[in-house]
Amino acid sequence: MNQHLLRCLGAAALAACATAAPAHVTLEYRVAPAGSHYKATFQVGHGCGDAPTRQISIAIPPGVAGARPMPKPGWTVDIRRGTLAQPVTSHGHTVTEGVVRVTWTARTPADMLPGDQFDEFVLMAQLPREPGTVHWPVTQLCEPGRSDWVDIPKPGQSAADLKTPAPALEILPAAGGHQH
Repeated sequence: MNQHLLRCLGAAALAACATAAPAHVTLEYRVAPAGSHYKATFQVGHGCGDAPTRQISIAIPPGVAGARPMPKPGWTVDIRRGTLAQPVTSHGHTVTEGVVRVTWTARTPADMLPGDQFDEFVLMAQLPREPGTVHWPVTQLCEPGRSDWVDIPKPGQSAADLKTPAPALEILPAAGGHQH
């Protein structure tokens, strides 16, 4: 195993331990190399109380480009495009418009995620080329109710201090070479 991979795995383990308890919508993998294509698996741990989840909507963070959702049986997918909060460079071109939100909606009440079960919602996207942390605000609509997982820690604040933290991804320096 190369050193970069070991560092990523070690950081992933630390990130998972540090943020697993407070968040109810989390990312399966919480670290990734800068500039890479990342499979974002959002784990929805429960409904709104006992109410089933009927919709999950994810805002694409600034600097993240080319989001493509994975279809989910029993759910429709809506891809909202618009002006990116932060232009990105892809294959030598500046991109100013793209996917800004992905929303999955249960087709029927029988397709909703029961409040006492969990599920995953997946998309693929290209990460920024600079290291740092990106937050993925998530809106969870239930029948009835709503949970907005959108809180972002202020400098010096821990996600554990937040009531409804947005899932966070730590972007690590790339290992060198072209990431694609």
